[in-house]
This record gives sequence, C-alpha cells and structure tokens, in this order.
Amino acid sequence: MTHKNDVHLSDRASDARGWPKILGRFREPNETRSVVEILITILPLVALWVAMWALVQFGYWWLALVLAIPAGGFLVRLFMIQHDCSHGAFFRRRDVNDWVGRVIGVATLTPHDYWRRSHAIHHATHGNLELRGIGDITTLTVEEYRARGFWGRLGYRVYRNPITLFVVGPAYLFLLQHRLPVGLMREGWQPWLSAMGTNLGIALLAGVLIWLVGVGPFLMVHLPIAVVAASLGVWLFYIQHQFEETFWARPPNWTHQEAALHGSSYYDLPGVLRWMTANIGVHHVHHLCSRIPYYRLPEVLRQHPELTQVGRITLGQSLRSVPLVLWDEGRQQLVPFKAMRRWQAASLPLAVETA
Repeated sequence: MTHKNDVHLSDRASDARGWPKILGRFREPNETRSVVEILITILPLVALWVAMWALVQFGYWWLALVLAIPAGGFLVRLFMIQHDCSHGAFFRRRDVNDWVGRVIGVATLTPHDYWRRSHAIHHATHGNLELRGIGDITTLTVEEYRARGFWGRLGYRVYRNPITLFVVGPAYLFLLQHRLPVGLMREGWQPWLSAMGTNLGIALLAGVLIWLVGVGPFLMVHLPIAVVAASLGVWLFYIQHQFEETFWARPPNWTHQEAALHGSSYYDLPGVLRWMTANIGVHHVHHLCSRIPYYRLPEVLRQHPELTQVGRITLGQSLRSVPLVLWDEGRQQLVPFKAMRRWQAASLPLAVETA
C-alpha cells in the first residue's frame, strides 16, 4: 500500500526531474562579464578597507566599525564568486576557475580546493536524511531528538541557538576551522595542500598589511570585516535550506532533483541585497543547475517565472525560520522546540506551531 506522502513526493519529484535539462542552456558564462564582476567587487572592498584604516588612524574607530558592514557585504560577494568558481561556472576553463578561486580563497579565508570538494558533497546529498554531515547545518529529526539524553538535547539546543549559529559559529568556522581540512582529513594530500597553501597565502597577505599599517590597525579593520562576512554568509546558507516546508527524505523517496527544487529556497531579497549577495537567493535554480553563473540567474527567472513561486521566502518571512529546528518526518516540515514541548505535555502527535 502506498502512503499518501509517498504519492505526494512522487508527484513533486516528476515535476523536478525535467528542470536540469531545461536550465542547461543558461550555463555558458560571459567571461568579460565575469571579469567585470570581480573588479566591481574587489575595488569597493579595497576602498572600504582603506577608508576604515584612515578612520582608525584619526580615532574614529566607531565609524570604521559601521563601514565593516558594507565591507563585509562585499567580502560575501567575493565569496560568491569563489563559490561559482568551485562549480566551474564563472569561466569556461576549469583551471582558470580553480586558480581564481584559490586566490580569492586567501581573502575569504576559505581553502578553495578543500571547500570545493566538501561543497560538492553538500550538493550531492542535500536533503537526504541518510547522508547528513558534510556541508549542512546539523538538523535532527523529531525522533532523533527524542532519543537523545539530557546532554545530547542540551548540546543540540546550544548549537541551534541563534547566537551560536550566526555569531560564534561563523567566526569559528572561517577563522579557525578552515585552517584544517575538517571532514576530509583522511582523504589524501590534496585537502591538506589546499588548506595549508591558503594558510600560507593568508599569512603572507596579513604580513604585508601589518608591515604597512601595524598590527593594531590591521586587526581593528580586518577582523570586523571577516566576522561580519562570516555571519552574513552563514545566514544566507542557513535560510537557503532551513525553512518550514523544505525537503528532507530517505531513499527511495529522495531524489537529487526533488531536493534541489523543493529543498532549496528562493530568497526574494530587495534589489540592493540581491546584487550584494550575487543572486545566491535564487538557490533552488542553483541546485538544479550549479553551472549557471550567478549573473544569469535573474535571466532564468524572467524566462521561467513559475520558478519564482517555488520555495519563495521574503526577508521578513526568513526571520520566522530561525526557531524551526527539528524535522518532523510525518508532517514533512521543520518544527520548533515549542511544538516539542506541547507534544511532551499532551502526549499527542506533534503539532506544528509557529515560534
């Protein structure tokens, strides 16, 4: 007997399977446009860095901290270029993508080859409940959370706390964790070469800047930019997959196309934020065809407006996704801890509530 959820999943999957072929014609990059995108990202970032240093020199450190917000935004945009390079989407030749990504990785504190490999695992396994662990925000099912003891539940609650997820965690991830090929440490010499090569590049760049401006000014300028960018980047990654009616399943109900189309959001941001984040909010399309350069994603939506109605989340709606922390396999939804408390109190099937 077929469960109604299985039928629902089957119908949605058949809807998703045709999209990669349809979207394939948008894959070709415009290499002149790609170079321009790099320049209009790096030059404002450098200008903001210099402006922050000048403000620190004249004692206006508080105003320099304000400028760290747009500077962090441009660093996120630079990371999105590296992200496209990791998919081989920004230039036609793979070696050009890789070397541009490696150089950018020094600025973004992200080893390109190591991250490209772990990110590919994320694309290949996202939404598969049997293959969680690399490149994902850790997400437990309701039953997995129930099965944990006191310390296990406490640890998960601390991890899913917004301060951990969007402040402490991102700083740790980019400043410390990326210094080693965590998750791929036994996968041969290539992840180590990527991490150590990037560390060397970071040390050289930091050394030059410290020689030019001094240790104190360097830390007062660069550290806030890096922390802001890390938090913004993790938030974007979070909201791209953590929303109420996202998609998680176990094989055979899981398919790559279904997870791409319905397990990734369309984060419909205002124009300025959409530009600053390099259209990464059109994430369902990106997962369906990761070789599309980010500057062609709006073209996809213009020619296929039906995709604007799939997984759409506005800026205001995205804030309401933060309390959604557990995947309810029965209801096929993310639910908050609040719903868990009601289940425990009433000993009834889990009821979905808003936070």
